[in-house]
Amino acid sequence: MIDQLVLGDEEVLKWIKKSKTIQSIERLPGDASTRRYYRIGSGAQSFIVMRTEPFADRKGSYPFLVMQEHLARSGIDVPAVLDVDEEKGFILLEDLGDVTFLRRLQCVETTDTERHLYEKIIDGLVHLQVHASPQGKGQELEAFQLRFDFEKLMWEMNFTIENFYQLYLKRNIKDKELKVVVDGLSKICSLLADEPTVLTHRDLHSRNIMVLREESAPAERFVMIDFQDARMGPPQYDLASLLRDSYYQLEETQIASLISYYIIRFEAISGRMLDRAYFTYLFDLMSVQRNFKAIGSFASFMNKRGDPGYLKYIGNTFENIRRVLLRYPEFSKLRETLFHHYYF
Repeated sequence: MIDQLVLGDEEVLKWIKKSKTIQSIERLPGDASTRRYYRIGSGAQSFIVMRTEPFADRKGSYPFLVMQEHLARSGIDVPAVLDVDEEKGFILLEDLGDVTFLRRLQCVETTDTERHLYEKIIDGLVHLQVHASPQGKGQELEAFQLRFDFEKLMWEMNFTIENFYQLYLKRNIKDKELKVVVDGLSKICSLLADEPTVLTHRDLHSRNIMVLREESAPAERFVMIDFQDARMGPPQYDLASLLRDSYYQLEETQIASLISYYIIRFEAISGRMLDRAYFTYLFDLMSVQRNFKAIGSFASFMNKRGDPGYLKYIGNTFENIRRVLLRYPEFSKLRETLFHHYYF
């Protein structure tokens, strides 16, 4: 309620009162960023206020707003922006409710239902990759100029080595063993960097998709959020983030089925044929890179902010890596070294 405001939230209240009759205001749990979120009750309606740093000096180029407009224009279901105050760093959004895709999966009773839900997300992902990627000259979005090249992919690997192994686990990895890790990860990143690129959401997982059941709509909405860091990358990037999620574990047979579904949908919509075996190989390598980066992020939240909330997901994430690397003998030394310094 309004009288439950915490220090600093009064500014949110004053801003909303200019155009809305407020009946309630609720501070919502945040994500891994420093952004803050509030649910505003106004009559029979509710809205979300996202509070971030002021961005008046970036008017017209603020990444969240630029990408929201681009994705919406491309036919991607994203939250509607209702009002903006660049001076204070407030963005008023439609209220998408509290049901994430992760929470929706809690209600799943069969693997068939699970698969069909994921197929809905994959439909949206393919649409994003085909219709929101650069269509030719004249599109100058900053996201189109950024790419998961070798340097960026390896920067993320080194980020995890530092934040997880060195700072969090306090491991003193010998130079010879460190070379095994860096060489193995470099090979993976080199192969991924050579792939053609599409626009990637960059953090597409079960907690960054909201699920809505609206009375006036015949089907559930699956709405992508947290897309402001989008950039160009391999088509396997978002798919690996989705199917080898740190927060929800799919069976390997289910993952294989959903990769096949993705390939069929991508080929049908884009008109481009994919080498299925090689696509799956790169999907596996992308899973290793993506999960290793996530572990570094989880550790860094503890190292830099004292936030232990994401440490509980490291076990699942490492298991994703272990299962993949077991399939490829060329990465056996990498797997052995990574897990030796994790478990022992």
